[in-house]
Amino acid sequence: MHAPGIWGILVVAVVVILLFGRGKISGMMGEVASGIKAFQKGMKDDDKPVERVTTTADSAVREPEKKDV
Repeated sequence: MHAPGIWGILVVAVVVILLFGRGKISGMMGEVASGIKAFQKGMKDDDKPVERVTTTADSAVREPEKKDV
């Protein structure tokens, strides 16, 4: 098999634009961009240390802390 030429790519591009229209394509690209930004923000948040959340089961197992008065 050979790679499609410039005419094949143009025909496919015209068919896609006719099927979806310019508005839908630009809308989809905007959604993809916002998804990528949200993913990058999530990856940055992963670098921060995670606080351990204590549940009722964890607190029942632990001994109560003694305070010095």
